Amino acid sequence: FVEVMRYALIPLLLYTIRYGFGKCNGLNFIDSTPLIACKYQRRSSHKVMKNIADIGKSSTGWFYGMKLHLVINGSGEILSFCITSGNVSDINEEIIEKLTKNIFGKLIGDKGYISKKIFKKLFENNITLITKVRSNMKNKLLQFEDAVFLKKRAVIESVNNILKNTLQIEHTRHRNPVNFIVNLISGIVAYCFIEKKPSIFM
Repeated sequence: FVEVMRYALIPLLLYTIRYGFGKCNGLNFIDSTPLIACKYQRRSSHKVMKNIADIGKSSTGWFYGMKLHLVINGSGEILSFCITSGNVSDINEEIIEKLTKNIFGKLIGDKGYISKKIFKKLFENNITLITKVRSNMKNKLLQFEDAVFLKKRAVIESVNNILKNTLQIEHTRHRNPVNFIVNLISGIVAYCFIEKKPSIFM
């Protein structure tokens, strides 16, 4: 099956981007999630993904693998995604530029996206980045609407949960990097055609 999927993957992905991805409505959510290649303790002996995996740190600790960067709208529809090594920062300018190329309005993210430089660059492109403030930052008043949207940020975590736990985009049994990509893209394609997605409007 995986061998067949290799040949069908690109046409399927192009079809999904055109017909399966959502449309930006001015309210967007951004997040990244680790895709673990192997147990952290076994990273030095791991061979299969060594050319694309790297050490990264998430909210749950250190990991060895890749990252899926994701932007969705309030209806839980994927607008854009990007795959990187685990050591790539969430506020990598090139990644942010790719992810936000076709969106506008508000972009809701966690504290990992706090960056004056990124905020300014996005603002110049008609995108307002909204994040919680860190404890060591001076208090900044949020508009009531923005504070409400921040509380809805869990919607993108629900999307990641479906991708990883239901559609199984993350596992450590791949025999080569191509199989990893095939499995990942297949999961994203499948998600796009799920009828009932997580939504802030439910």
